[in-house]
Amino acid sequence: MAIVVDLDRRLAERRLSVGEFAAAVGITPANLAVLKNGRAKAIRFTTLDAICRTLDCQPADILRWVPDGAPDADS
Repeated sequence: MAIVVDLDRRLAERRLSVGEFAAAVGITPANLAVLKNGRAKAIRFTTLDAICRTLDCQPADILRWVPDGAPDADS
């Protein structure tokens, strides 16, 4: 699947640690790592809502589609 999660950039912009962000969103740091590293198979809308509320962003600010085989599809 070629959905890329760009949370690292947003966390750096907000100067939030993974632990602080996970606590604010209400998920474990381990589950956040799975999401950040692109290993998640799905995300609940409630989790996406909490992420967007915490980062004051839109889903498209953290999720993007990259065609299979494109250079940054594995990013």
